[in-house]
Amino acid sequence: MWKLYAILSAVFAALTSILAKIGIKGVDSNLATAIRTVVIIILAWGIVFATGAQNGITQLSKRSWAFLVLSGLATGLSWVFYYKAISIGKVNQVAPIDKSSIVLTLILSYIILKEQFTVKTLIAGGLITAGTFVMLWK
Repeated sequence: MWKLYAILSAVFAALTSILAKIGIKGVDSNLATAIRTVVIIILAWGIVFATGAQNGITQLSKRSWAFLVLSGLATGLSWVFYYKAISIGKVNQVAPIDKSSIVLTLILSYIILKEQFTVKTLIAGGLITAGTFVMLWK
């Protein structure tokens, strides 16, 4: 089931870039990010209440709170910089650089989470890196 969710994530991430580029025309990138964030907050909390997951908030540890807040800050900064980048650049140039986060995630998962690399992971990471450079090559 996780593969279906991952595919849906990729589809909606792609739509996000295209819809954002269209919507950001003539709009300050920080304002656009704030509007997007409000929509996401409403959607996320709507899903939480629709599924009854709000009851779990009292069971969160301080550690979970700290890392979720840090994750939220990282996400917010990622969005701010992404929207700024697409507001002044082409999506087909910004997106490959943004998606190089996959390689950074693999590296950080090895360093921080102690997840192991496989030959397949190393090859895929190398191909993603090479693909990023090919997309940016003039």
